Amino acid sequence: MSALEAARESTSPQALTTEMPSGRTPAWWGMVLFVLTEATLFAVLLGSFFYLRFQHPAQWPPGGIEKPELERPLIMTAVLLPSSLPVIWAERGIRKGQRWRLRLGLLATLLMGLSFLTVQGLEYASDLQKYTFTTNVYGSLFYTITGFHGLHVTIGLLMVAWLLAAALRGSFGYRRHERVRLTAIYWHFVDIVWAGILFTIYLSERL
Repeated sequence: MSALEAARESTSPQALTTEMPSGRTPAWWGMVLFVLTEATLFAVLLGSFFYLRFQHPAQWPPGGIEKPELERPLIMTAVLLPSSLPVIWAERGIRKGQRWRLRLGLLATLLMGLSFLTVQGLEYASDLQKYTFTTNVYGSLFYTITGFHGLHVTIGLLMVAWLLAAALRGSFGYRRHERVRLTAIYWHFVDIVWAGILFTIYLSERL
């Protein structure tokens, strides 16, 4: 951002009324507490998976269900985990007043998140032919954990899409990007949780 553009933005009516607060705002703490709450819930679900797995030492998954295939989960991982990088790039860009970086970063994240949900949908279409939510304890845990995470990805994508629409209208600048920071926190949380799900449901079966 040039000095002239910075001066115009800092003296605009919107900037004078919505200047970026310094430090950690109440909204920041609210998002962090929300993320911690959701992280606790996922920890309980993953812990329940391991607990019930050890209750079936002879065979897991029980009921003749085959171990989950790795091809689609690895594709989902390759799409979702790197999606935090464009978010970081976009957030750092808007801190410098580079709106184009914000727009491109959000668009990349949106496309990567949609790709993740598409592959997850294909996985569900295949798995539902073998077992359902009510088949046994494994089916209930599998669909509860992965479905709950998919819901969080969907919510995150709605937040990213809203940010992108606002960014295209020029709503953010180097003084106004608190909502970008909050959405970034949530999206990083979604990515980290998936790493735990990948290890628990897909990789631990092969250790």
